[in-house]
Amino acid sequence: MPCTTTGLGNLFLIVVYGFLMFLAATYLSTGSEMLLQILGPGIVGGLFLPILGALPDAMLILVSGLSGSTETAQSQVSVGMGLLAGSTVMLLTVIWGICVVVGKCDIENSLAIDSQDTKGFSLTGSGISTDRWTSYAGIIMAISVVPFIIVQLPQMLHSNSGRHLTVLIGLIVSVSLLISYCLYQVFQPWIQRRRLAYAKHKHVISGILKTLKMRALGKLATEDGRPNVDVLRKLFKTIDDNGDGYLSHAELKALIVGIRFDEINLDQDDAVEKVMKDFDTTQDLKVDENEFIDGVGRWLEEAGGTKASNHAGSMKYIDDYHMQTKREHYLLGEQSDEIVEGIENPRWTSFKAVLLLLIGTVIAAAFADPLVDAVDNFSAATSIPTFFISFIALPLATNSSEAVSAIIFASRKNLRSASLTFSELYGAVTMNNVLCLSVFLALVYVRGLVWDFSSEVLVILIVCIVMGVFASVRSTFPLWTSFIAFLLYPFSLALVYVLDYVFGWS
Repeated sequence: MPCTTTGLGNLFLIVVYGFLMFLAATYLSTGSEMLLQILGPGIVGGLFLPILGALPDAMLILVSGLSGSTETAQSQVSVGMGLLAGSTVMLLTVIWGICVVVGKCDIENSLAIDSQDTKGFSLTGSGISTDRWTSYAGIIMAISVVPFIIVQLPQMLHSNSGRHLTVLIGLIVSVSLLISYCLYQVFQPWIQRRRLAYAKHKHVISGILKTLKMRALGKLATEDGRPNVDVLRKLFKTIDDNGDGYLSHAELKALIVGIRFDEINLDQDDAVEKVMKDFDTTQDLKVDENEFIDGVGRWLEEAGGTKASNHAGSMKYIDDYHMQTKREHYLLGEQSDEIVEGIENPRWTSFKAVLLLLIGTVIAAAFADPLVDAVDNFSAATSIPTFFISFIALPLATNSSEAVSAIIFASRKNLRSASLTFSELYGAVTMNNVLCLSVFLALVYVRGLVWDFSSEVLVILIVCIVMGVFASVRSTFPLWTSFIAFLLYPFSLALVYVLDYVFGWS
């Protein structure tokens, strides 16, 4: 088209090709979600879907370094780096902050209350809470920046030797982290179920201790923190309905059934089996009086720790332990409400999901190269550096479907949806940092390109580490944290400009 030789013409092409890349990302996202509903997490959710989510970015980075001669590739590769940095910064700043705003609920006792939003835009009294696995996702995201640090070492040491070898080492580390992350995602559902079962058992223990404390005619522990044998013997007799001197499976179940565990989805038979295992040291399938006293003593020690001996007179540490286990179970998150039920015609749904994935992949592969050329030509026509065009414009095309999905999930205003939202954001950045960087470093190494992206790497490091530390040290994010995220976006742009065009880092 003749008009595309001008700046305005290339801007038109960027919009058209950008829309097509947005379409590709939407098809990939929709197909991934449909496939996940049918096949569940594990291999599909942990391995294929994160890779497919990062595919449009990876395609753009790949074609930016394959085009033409080495000189042309060196010129266009900044488009790939701008996309990589822009995607990371946009997801962790603008989208992260919007998700906090739309998902905010009232914060009480350091936890956001599901579906309760009465405090308006209170900077400290309103916000979101996430589960513990989201914190782990944030920590993994922060770790994923290690390859950036490795390839940046020669510049940090002001050395020109060994740059090619450093790129190779960074590539190996990046690929290793990619494989490790995919394996973690594959096995995470199993690990999460084990952790959740353990937290549920601890909460059952705390509930039983709390009930025994209320039923006891005296303190469960003496002043020195040891089990109060006389009180526990009397409790044993009240639980031993048939008076045979042993607690059977049925008698322990009657005790647990009498305790209301409304906050957890409790399998009572499984809970009884675990309690029986804690008490029945002789493994004769019944609990005698001494085993009961010793078992309660171990529970009291676990509940109070050093506080058991310091505050045995009040026994308040049992209530504190019960609240702690309830919070721990809540923050780990129950999975049952996320199960998709009643999928109609799963075979057709599977076919449709695969078709969407194929169409999205074909569109991304077909229009990635023209989009990179249009950005490069627009930069030449307007004298605007390609980095800033790709940093601002391209992430809107390749990550917009993820962004819209995250905002919709966050607007449901509960812990499960907030956890899913922020886990997906951290996961998308992690996949950018390991998959897209692996593609980028492979291009640099194979084609002998120069790695000279100090300011861009610094921006990625700052944003990922700041938000990763945020995720690792807290699970509740008041509204004020969104302003920190929002401010990081213009700060990142300004930092790259100052470092490259004032101090001459580039």
